[in-house]
Amino acid sequence: MAETGKNERVLDIYTRLLNGETVNKFESASRYGVNEKSIQRDIDDIRDFFSQKLLEDGQGKAVVYNRKTGGYYLETRNQRKLTNSEILAICKILLESRAFTKEDMDRILDKLLSCCVPHKNLLLVKELISNEAFHYVEPRHHRKVLDKLWDIGTAVKECRVIEITYNKRKGECVHRRLEPLAIMFSEYYFYLTAFVENVDKSQFHVKNDPFPTIYRIDRIASLEVTKEHFKIPYKDRFEEGEFRKRIQFMYGGKLQKTTFWYKGEAVEAVLDRLPTAQILKEEDGKYLISAETFGSGIEMWLRSQGEAVEKI
Repeated sequence: MAETGKNERVLDIYTRLLNGETVNKFESASRYGVNEKSIQRDIDDIRDFFSQKLLEDGQGKAVVYNRKTGGYYLETRNQRKLTNSEILAICKILLESRAFTKEDMDRILDKLLSCCVPHKNLLLVKELISNEAFHYVEPRHHRKVLDKLWDIGTAVKECRVIEITYNKRKGECVHRRLEPLAIMFSEYYFYLTAFVENVDKSQFHVKNDPFPTIYRIDRIASLEVTKEHFKIPYKDRFEEGEFRKRIQFMYGGKLQKTTFWYKGEAVEAVLDRLPTAQILKEEDGKYLISAETFGSGIEMWLRSQGEAVEKI
């Protein structure tokens, strides 16, 4: 068969799927006079269309691959939306995070609230968060970070080197080539963890630190995702979850173990604050706790607990 135009081909494949047919790439490539990559792009376009409809309507169809038949077919799905109580909880958490500018926060909240049904529940949730939303205080840096988050997230996924201009705490501006590993959030700010390229680490606070460096994303003045890829052997892959347990205070530094007595009333709050914490023993209402963390941040936290903590 002679090669058909893309629009005609996509509409024909779309119709075949709606009619319950299974679409095979090899057979379709022969039918339309194109290669299999073209058919795959057509199917991806159709899949994206149905995915968007499913996201908007909460129900619809999805393009699914069947390994047994080696083809694609349509499957009816009912994608559950967030419940009203879940939306309320997320709105409260977002407001408490103070992670975004007021403009971005208002836009995100409006989108979440629009998911409430029926309409009277939308009004109820809006009323429950109205005071916090009205008095919302955005971060002092006043910088939008959403676009940077997406660009960095894409670079992490594709293992692409990024180049940034970064404003350090004392006003110094530096240029860095980074191998981005993960995006993290802690107490009002988003952070990037990355390995640094072409920098003398002997000048770092921890000389020749083998662990990733941490950058506050709002302090990134410029960002470029390059076409260069980096590769980390599987055995050396970055364990974001394990790193996150030990970097509670977003201060770089050596991995260390801290042991202290806790004499407060809510030991579970300490265990939640320090995911690596372990109770070594309990004695007369006191708890001997040990935890692994990076850097000196834990020292400041321990001092903030006053007489409830006694460091060993």
